[in-house]
Parts: sequence; C-alpha cells; structure tokens
Amino acid sequence: TRNPDAAGLPPQVEVVRGDLTVPETLDRCLQDIDTVFLVWVAPPAAVAGALERIVKQARRIVFLTAPLKTPHPFFQQPNPSRDVAERIERRIETSGVEWTFLRAGMFAANARHFWGPRIRAGDVVRWPYLNAPTAPTDERDLAAVAVRALCEGGHAGAEYVLTGPQSLTQAEQVHTIGRAIGRSLRVEEMSPDEARSELLPVLGSSTLVNMLLNAWAAAIGQPAFVTSTFAELTGGPPRTFLEWATDHAAEFRA
Repeated sequence: TRNPDAAGLPPQVEVVRGDLTVPETLDRCLQDIDTVFLVWVAPPAAVAGALERIVKQARRIVFLTAPLKTPHPFFQQPNPSRDVAERIERRIETSGVEWTFLRAGMFAANARHFWGPRIRAGDVVRWPYLNAPTAPTDERDLAAVAVRALCEGGHAGAEYVLTGPQSLTQAEQVHTIGRAIGRSLRVEEMSPDEARSELLPVLGSSTLVNMLLNAWAAAIGQPAFVTSTFAELTGGPPRTFLEWATDHAAEFRA
C-alpha cells in the first residue's frame, strides 16, 4: 500500500509500503513472495513496469478481473477499463508464471456505496435502470475462492466466473435491503443524465460511470448471468443478497 498507516488490516498482517506506479518500490513487497493476488487500481501506463517486477519474483499470479469472455450484454460493453484488463491478462498469460483469473461480476458491497446514503436519508431511492438485473456476489465468497486459488494446487490456467446465486433487478435489491432493515423502501427511476452527475462523486471516474450506465442499459430485458462456480469449488452454496444485506444492515440504518 502507498500508506501503511491507513491500511486498516489486522495486526497479524505484515503491511509493506509499495506503489504500482513506482515499480522499484515493489521489490521489498515481493521479497520471499511466490504467489501474488493482483487487483489492478493503478493507471494503465503502470502495467508494464509493475508486471515486469512481479513476474520476476512470483511463480503464481491470481488476478481479479472481469467476465470479459462471458457472452452476456452486461459484460460486453466496450470501455477503457476492459481494455486495461485485457492487456494485463495477455501479459500474465505470456509471462511464463502460473496464473488463475477470477472473473467477478457485480459485488454485493456496491450496494452500500450506491444506495447506503439514500436509504439512511429516507425511504425513497432514486436510481437509473432500476429494471436492470445483476447477480451480486458476496465479497466473502470471492475471498473464499481467492484463498483456494492462492493456496491450493490445481488452479493453474483456470478462469473462474463468479456471480451470486440470484438474478435480481436493482429495484429488487433495494427492496431486499429494506426487508433486511425492516423498512418499506420505494424506488423511483432516475434519468441517465441525472445519474451521471450523481454517480461521479461516488465512483470518482466518468469512465466508470459511463461503463456502468451502458452495462445496465444493455442488461434490461434478460436475466443476469449466474454461475455455479462457487459451489463447484467450495462444496457449499454462495451467500444470497438477502444474507449479505442482513449481515450489513447496520450500514443502511441512520
């Protein structure tokens, strides 16, 4: 991390200062490391330098990426983030190290950022493309699969598409949160233009805003893509969105 003091990790975790945009700072982070869990949050220009350092030290990379190959409109909208992910995947595939790609769909945790402030403020949630379905993944389920890919053998060259167990429209997700917190929430459709100005402070990037709006628009009219990957890898059922909302109910209460 660039700022170890703000990492907020448990004391048993060794926190090391490093910056993907300054490749030489990664050397200490990678010392005595043979497996890397890569979540890319740096500018595209940093890809080559950072990966060059990583593949020199690691024998295995587990990369959190997107379902780029999934033939569902939600995942097939062109955007710069997609281009960066594809570049990283190609570099990893040709690096000579073992690799596993975790292709995660929408995270359930997005709900706290999308709707948390609105629900804490009242009973009406205004939002764009309320009829767009997604299959939210509980972040704990993603973590469970990541641990297996990082610590077990048998995952080299695998591409795991991870989703939650249910196709739910955004309106249904809001109502599910209402059920979890014991309130009757109402939804109102917001225009895409209005949504752009409201989402920018939340997402911090016009690229991300446009990516989401385009994906939601494309998803209208068909169920979300749902996989059984979590159950196949762990032997247990993935958490439902209601379970996630119940466990995080306090975050939606005023």
